[in-house]
Amino acid sequence: MAALSGYPSLADLSGHDFLSSADVSGEQTTALLDLAADLKAGRMSIDLSGKVLGLIFSKASTRTRVSFTVAMARLGGQTIDLNPQVSQVGRGEPVADTARVLSRYVDALSIRTFAQEELEEYAHWASIPVVNALTDLEHPCQALADYLTLREAFGAVDGLTLSYVGDGNNVAHSLMLCGALLGVNVRIGCPQGYAPSEAVLQQSRALAGEGCSIEVVHDPVSAVRGAHALYTDVWASMGQEEEKGERKQAFSGWCLNEDLVAEADARAIVLHCLPAYRGLEISSGAMEGSSSRIFDQAENRLHAQQALLAALLS
Repeated sequence: MAALSGYPSLADLSGHDFLSSADVSGEQTTALLDLAADLKAGRMSIDLSGKVLGLIFSKASTRTRVSFTVAMARLGGQTIDLNPQVSQVGRGEPVADTARVLSRYVDALSIRTFAQEELEEYAHWASIPVVNALTDLEHPCQALADYLTLREAFGAVDGLTLSYVGDGNNVAHSLMLCGALLGVNVRIGCPQGYAPSEAVLQQSRALAGEGCSIEVVHDPVSAVRGAHALYTDVWASMGQEEEKGERKQAFSGWCLNEDLVAEADARAIVLHCLPAYRGLEISSGAMEGSSSRIFDQAENRLHAQQALLAALLS
């Protein structure tokens, strides 16, 4: 197994959980992006042969499931898909029992579920690293890929402005927290009543260094003006299907389209964590235009998660 000697700040992550973007320092976040870039470019090789990652996904997934599986394979390890529908997890076995048993079989768990509290319960009982692969509160692995993509476009991220237009959801939360650690100004633009968690907003502001701003605005043009990255997500996340009609009405005028892109910095890139609904939260023109880095962003889930797994399991 290759030692991560070139990334000294990552040594403290070995064996630890990654439940939130705030579970790592700014220095460690930067080091994870450095390692991800080196792995992507082939400048670094890490051998996790003999290591096994377990996936427990209670929510549907394409990019997260595949990127974790391929990331582990590229590191020489294996992945076991512990689908709740075909395991005792789906029949109501207590998390305390499942976590302690799986800790005897696998080396890490990647969990995608609804409640952050369930993820934290797994982490409490497990004796192996637990990774947040998405909860209703946060999506920290997505944020790592997002800021890796922003760094590829601009060379550095400190002092840049990322504008997120849409629902103040789990993705918005992780963008604020991770952005604060990296010195990125984050603007969340959303209709009244759809703002991010006040607790996460205050936590992000507490993490932000001098000169770094984390703000919420309720006008789409004000949100994107002069920004270096324009980001959006679906208006109704998994579990909010019954609210789709109500949300579609509430978000009228909030589509990330060519008019909004024109208000941003001339070098601005367009991001979306996917899946996307063209014509709702993003226009086809913005998604397929020359500013779009959406599919680079999707690829970077693989590289960011390779770096994270390497740090947790090395």
